Amino acid sequence: MILDMSGRRLYPDKPMVGVGVLIQKDDRYLLIKRAAEPDAGLWSVPGGMVELGERAKEAAKREALEETGLEVEIVGVLGVVDKIVEGDGKRIKFHFVIVDYLANPVGGSLEASSDALDARWVKPADFHDYEMSPTLVVLLKRIGLYP
Repeated sequence: MILDMSGRRLYPDKPMVGVGVLIQKDDRYLLIKRAAEPDAGLWSVPGGMVELGERAKEAAKREALEETGLEVEIVGVLGVVDKIVEGDGKRIKFHFVIVDYLANPVGGSLEASSDALDARWVKPADFHDYEMSPTLVVLLKRIGLYP
């Protein structure tokens, strides 16, 4: 495995477990614009890696807080998506298995962190105005939110 300049793992020897958090507030959902690869510059949901010894649900709450400043209550699991990005030749550049959760904000104040270039509350009818990560589109279609 190779670490890139931001310390992220490139060309792993096994899949890594990550979490994503779709945060709902009334009829809107929080999207963040990713600052780092994979999918830098695309809109997605807060998320990141599960740390050793950490439960996935707790990782989701931690990542939401770190990336958005929001404390969240996890409502349930939305599904699991695979994020596999081919690299040079036959090697895999990124391979994440991502458990996506639905959550509601219960505290904090929205502020995009250094991992997010921007953060916005968006209605599903407006999702098409945002260039989203392919894995987020898959998730939103699966749960019936993508127009």
